[in-house]
Amino acid sequence: MDKNDIILFLKDLRDKIVHHFERYESNKGFERKVWDHHSGGGGEISVIRGDVFEKAAVNFSAVSGDQFPAIDSQEKKEPFFATGVSLITHMANPHAPTVHMNLRYIETGTKKWFGGGYDLTPMGFPYEEDTRHFHQVAKRSLDLFDAELYPRFSENAKNYFFIPHWKKERGVGGIFFDHFNSGNLERDKAIWKSVGHSFLDGILPIYDRRIGQSFDDQDRQRQLKLRAHYVEFNLLYDKGTKFGFLSGGNPEAILCSMPPLASW
Repeated sequence: MDKNDIILFLKDLRDKIVHHFERYESNKGFERKVWDHHSGGGGEISVIRGDVFEKAAVNFSAVSGDQFPAIDSQEKKEPFFATGVSLITHMANPHAPTVHMNLRYIETGTKKWFGGGYDLTPMGFPYEEDTRHFHQVAKRSLDLFDAELYPRFSENAKNYFFIPHWKKERGVGGIFFDHFNSGNLERDKAIWKSVGHSFLDGILPIYDRRIGQSFDDQDRQRQLKLRAHYVEFNLLYDKGTKFGFLSGGNPEAILCSMPPLASW
C-alpha cells in the first residue's frame, strides 16, 4: 500500500474542507499548529472559532511507533503506522447540527486496514430533510461499489454511536466502518476515498439551510444540554479518543472534539 498516496489524499481532503468551511466566516480563518509524536511522525491541528462555527477542528496526523495500543481484542501491541483526518464542528446556531468525520488507515506488524465514516448530531433540532439528505449522500458514495455496504456501515454507526447510559444514539446516524480489509486493499482504498470525497456534499447543503435561521436563548440552552451528551460519549466510549491517549498522541489535538461550551 502506497502510504504517500494515502497521506497526500488526506492532506488534500483536509485542505478542501478547511477552504469550504472558511467561506462561511467573514473575518475568521483556521489557525494551524504542528505537533510531533514522541515515537515518530506527528500531525497538524486546524481550529477555527468564528461567528458560524463556534468551534470547528479539522486535524491531520501520521504517527508510528513500536507498540500499537491495544484497545480491543482484535489488536496486539506491535509496531504500527497510523494516519488520518478527524473533523468536528460545533455550530453557533442551535439549528445547525454538529457533524463528525474521520478517515484513517492503519498498519501493524501483521495487518492493514481502513476505517472511518461520518455522522450527524442535531443539537436538539432534528430535521427530517437534513437526515434524509445526509444518508442519501453516504449511500451514493458506497453504492458505486456495492449496494450492501451502506446498510452494513449505517448499522455500524447506529451501534457505535450509541450512548449506553442515556439508552439512545448520539445523533441521527451516518456510516461507520473499522478494520476494513476485504482482501483487495486497492478497492478498499477507493471505497474509503469515495466516502471522504462525499463528505462536503453531505453537510454543506444542510449548513446552507440552517446557519441563517433565527433562534432564542431557549434554543441555545437546549443545544448546550445536548452537547453535554456529546462530551460524555467522546470521553467515555469513543475508541478514537482512547487510541489517541494510549498511543501518546497530542492531548490538544485529541480534545479538539470537545465543544467550547456545554451544560449539565
